[in-house]
Amino acid sequence: MALAEAGCNLVVNGRNPETLQATAREIRERFGVSVAEVAADVSTPDGQKALLEVCPAPDILVNNNAGPPLRNFKALSRQDMLDGVTQNMVTPLELIQAVVDGMAERGFGRIVNITSLSVYMPISGLDLSSGARAGLTAFLAGVARQVADKNVTINNMLPGKLDTDRLKANIRHSAEKAGVPIEERTQQQINEVPARRFGTSEEFGQVCAFLCSVHAGYITGQNFRLDGGLFPSAF
Repeated sequence: MALAEAGCNLVVNGRNPETLQATAREIRERFGVSVAEVAADVSTPDGQKALLEVCPAPDILVNNNAGPPLRNFKALSRQDMLDGVTQNMVTPLELIQAVVDGMAERGFGRIVNITSLSVYMPISGLDLSSGARAGLTAFLAGVARQVADKNVTINNMLPGKLDTDRLKANIRHSAEKAGVPIEERTQQQINEVPARRFGTSEEFGQVCAFLCSVHAGYITGQNFRLDGGLFPSAF
């Protein structure tokens, strides 16, 4: 939404065609930009091929693939772990490999990876997601410096407690596990955040749009925490 508001033509991807179509329609109606839809699992070679056929030379790439569900690490099979790393580390790296040379040749590129606050601090049950996203972060720290002179930037956004379906599902899971009402668990989660509220997708989107703009050309290889002060750090 924020990119469309800034005038970008978009290609949107998701696995649910109905949700994807509704999202694309809303963006077109609100902002009057071109929106192409690609219904596919971007973690697969076929999904990536479909996406890149529609948009082979993007100026902006926002990686935000789904993560593995909450699960005790002892319950993870080898295949579970491989799938998690594929989703949250390998997939964004493959997409970056596919588009970064074109960005460098054109002299403009913005890559933003949506990771998680769990890269900095543990979140119970999300160990696989945390490990894969931390791996992506470390991998790209060097890559970002290799393309910075071509006006191509690579940054990461780390959401904390944002008011999304994913957060609501996690709260419902933890409430059921603890045997407490969802409303009580929700308030407990809010009380953990110094801002005393959950973040909004609109706030998150606007920061992403800034990082994708010409104004952020001197920012690369950085991790931006959007957590309402939840992570206690002076630096």
